[in-house]
Amino acid sequence: MTKPKKGKENPGMDDDDLEQQAPTVELTDEDGRSLLCYVEKSLDVDNQEYVLLQPVEVPVVIFAWEPDEEDEEEGTLEDIDDDEVDEIFTTARAILAEQDLILNRTAITLTATGDLPDTEEDDLITLEVGEDEADMSVEEFQQLANFFYEEQEYVICTPLDPLLFFARLNHDGEPKLLTPEEFQAVQPQLEDQLFDELE
Repeated sequence: MTKPKKGKENPGMDDDDLEQQAPTVELTDEDGRSLLCYVEKSLDVDNQEYVLLQPVEVPVVIFAWEPDEEDEEEGTLEDIDDDEVDEIFTTARAILAEQDLILNRTAITLTATGDLPDTEEDDLITLEVGEDEADMSVEEFQQLANFFYEEQEYVICTPLDPLLFFARLNHDGEPKLLTPEEFQAVQPQLEDQLFDELE
């Protein structure tokens, strides 16, 4: 990931409209954590039903800030693993509570319950994500807070774009996350159906 850069204003989302129109399902991961999601789309591939899901609550990402050795004002935001999230979770929850946000340890992603603060230009972060130039993509975030834990600085953010992902429905109608191999196998068919519906 590259250093944060200022981005555009958060366009916001029609949460009220989404809540009225979209059904919800509860997704559970292998660790027993759950995540309530709106069902954005339902698609059929080879007689198997797949759903495009979006979390009901606000998705939250915590990055570690790594300052540049030559200029501490510059640096990069780095992903952290689940073990590190567990270690800092209580501190991060206390920091967001100061903004009347409740941080939740949910499946797939951390989420926050409550109203987000107004978006200020200085709170917008743009990250370039990818292993090389060929698959580089741009993601934009609103910074919610930052804090230190054992001399490491962390930044709490929420993505500006909706977090969307696919799951398959089992025989009981419960959503199950796709493994990377499952998703790769059906990705072309799912994307073709989505594009067809948009046209």
